[in-house]
Amino acid sequence: MPKHMLRPQGDFPSAGLIRRLAAMFYDFLLSVALLMVTTLLYKVVQMGIYGQEQLRQMSDAGALDGDPLLSTLLVMTLFAFFAKFWTHNGQTLGMQVWGLRIQNADGSAISLWQALLRFVVAIGSWLFLGLGFFWVLWDRKKRSWHDIYSDSLVVQLPKGIHKKT
Repeated sequence: MPKHMLRPQGDFPSAGLIRRLAAMFYDFLLSVALLMVTTLLYKVVQMGIYGQEQLRQMSDAGALDGDPLLSTLLVMTLFAFFAKFWTHNGQTLGMQVWGLRIQNADGSAISLWQALLRFVVAIGSWLFLGLGFFWVLWDRKKRSWHDIYSDSLVVQLPKGIHKKT
């Protein structure tokens, strides 16, 4: 299968920690909104299946606490959100605003497998109090744990060319 080459092409510098964190904050806000909408839709479907009164009784009894189906749906929704952006044009919405892009060393888009690795290792990075993200400060190539593990790069695009035309 031919590689999807990202545009613009070029030798771009690695992204620094401050820009990465700014883009992550932007994407965090979008992710919260996405999870809220997903949860709302899930609850509407549940209400259609069980009815409002039975759903309220189940909730009061604690039967809906820690719903594994909802948790799975939320994680899958988040992964789908990030994977679509990362594998399509290498940029989430937050990354577009801050002029960052995820790519392979040859300038191609990352694969779905690389996106999955990035996603899982990034979660692990947060579980270790963000150490995986702050690794950018120590790594000579400014790579985080999920950059290293997924064999991908986060680069900073020059001003003016990171906006979609």
